[in-house]
Amino acid sequence: MSKLLFRLRNVPDDEVEEVRALLSEYQIDFYETSAGNWGISMPALWVRDEAQYGHARALLDTYQAQRSERVREEYVRLKREGKHKTVLDSFRENPFAFIAYLFIVYALLYLPYKIITELSR
Repeated sequence: MSKLLFRLRNVPDDEVEEVRALLSEYQIDFYETSAGNWGISMPALWVRDEAQYGHARALLDTYQAQRSERVREEYVRLKREGKHKTVLDSFRENPFAFIAYLFIVYALLYLPYKIITELSR
């Protein structure tokens, strides 16, 4: 019976590719499910054989620890060099979206306050 190994929702494409390559390299029999046409199903990697699950889980845990360390070191390097992404960079990339998000946050904070003050009168 198949067993869930790795959920793919909000996972970067490069990480998914690396996990697929890792499982293939160690000849772990797996398959992938997508989010479906409506995007409500669970995209994931599944191990077909439960006997391989423990080995696959150990490989994935080791990989994720190494990736976490690698990404953290990359962030520290970029920050030290002054090349990491800042709020100002986000504004420069897409000012319209940035302002729209600020407006949405403002509305979400203001509307409940306004409703509560009107109800308390």
